[in-house]
Amino acid sequence: MSNAYGNVLFLCTGNSARSILAEALMTHLSKGVFRGYSAGSFPKGEVHPLSLDLLRQMNLPTEGLRSKSWDEFAAPGAPVMDYVFTVCDQAAGEVCPIWPGHPITAHWGLPDPAAATGSPAERMLAFREAFRVLETRINYFLTFRFKELRREDLERKVRDVVRATGETQS
Repeated sequence: MSNAYGNVLFLCTGNSARSILAEALMTHLSKGVFRGYSAGSFPKGEVHPLSLDLLRQMNLPTEGLRSKSWDEFAAPGAPVMDYVFTVCDQAAGEVCPIWPGHPITAHWGLPDPAAATGSPAERMLAFREAFRVLETRINYFLTFRFKELRREDLERKVRDVVRATGETQS
């Protein structure tokens, strides 16, 4: 593993909005300590344009972001994940692939900004809110003393992120 603490995979159904935002945020906020990835159970095939617009507005890199199947990460030769977080309820309820390396998993569900309706400003507001919630959760996750925690304690803390940050799940 090239990162200090590992790889984090964010899963959603379409892999066009929430999981893409989380991938970019994890890689950026961890400053190389973690590498964010994202995938979907039924990927849309393209990243939602408002996801890309928001990431650019926030000065986060967008190159390499793409909507992809979670099968890529269960295949031989794929990066081994240390953490796998679902960010939508549908993906959380699906039968996930068997992940090599037995990563720590948790459900960090939040509403889908891609489902927002209304004016362009109202739709962008939904993306900004998803970004804010994910940023709060990831920043909290990054405060953990990874080297000092036993696996079972880390599992408990990771599963408690939503409650601990005061963010409600979808």
